[in-house]
Amino acid sequence: MYAPERQQQILRLAREGGRVDVLSLADEFQVTAETIRRDLKTLDRAGLVRRVHGGAIPAGRLDFEPDLAERESTAADEKDRIAHAALAELPEDGSVILDAGSTVARLAAAFPLECSLTVVTHALPAAARLADHPGIDLHLVGGRVRHRTRAAVDAWALRAYGEIRADVVFLGANGFSAGSGLTTPDLAEAAVKRAVVAAARRVVLLADSAKYGEEHFARFAGLADVDLLITDSGLSPEDAAAVEAAGTEVVRT
Repeated sequence: MYAPERQQQILRLAREGGRVDVLSLADEFQVTAETIRRDLKTLDRAGLVRRVHGGAIPAGRLDFEPDLAERESTAADEKDRIAHAALAELPEDGSVILDAGSTVARLAAAFPLECSLTVVTHALPAAARLADHPGIDLHLVGGRVRHRTRAAVDAWALRAYGEIRADVVFLGANGFSAGSGLTTPDLAEAAVKRAVVAAARRVVLLADSAKYGEEHFARFAGLADVDLLITDSGLSPEDAAAVEAAGTEVVRT
């Protein structure tokens, strides 16, 4: 296959799937990762894709947001490891905010039966996992529910978070980087995330390494607002050092 033909196929895959990654493309087309990087560079220069950490997204799709089912199945092993590492950050007999996000929902599912906590969340998946937990005093924040994330947003949610001060928030993000901070595609979702950051004494970001370098439409926090990032070993030591230079402790699982 000639390079222009391969690049057309890469562009089609990016538009159909919302993003492509270098290693998967190299395997699919039986070429080296460096060849794929050159292809993506060519497409980027043509204004057809935007290169992000580990791959690319179609141009004009910075606000692309996969639905909940797709996010649940993406990087599942990495998210499980992140969620189990996050258990060490649960306070004893304290209060916790659970943000929307597939990794945060995995953390909710992993809460030990013996733990005793006050939990506040605006995320229906997290609430569903904790509704029958014997030791959890669960508070569900209301508002307009976004179908794509199953999370409450807008004035009701913002007002509720303005009235509490929790020990720790476990935060999700669609993208994060040392330069752009934490981003998500939706402004209403970003406003609630900003509110939960302000409502907790300690902020723990749960994000798999594929999200590093991704930049979305709505910025809701800087890395300086995050006390701890729990991610997977796919985040390179160099990128981890860049995050730590911004003031955030990094745990790679």
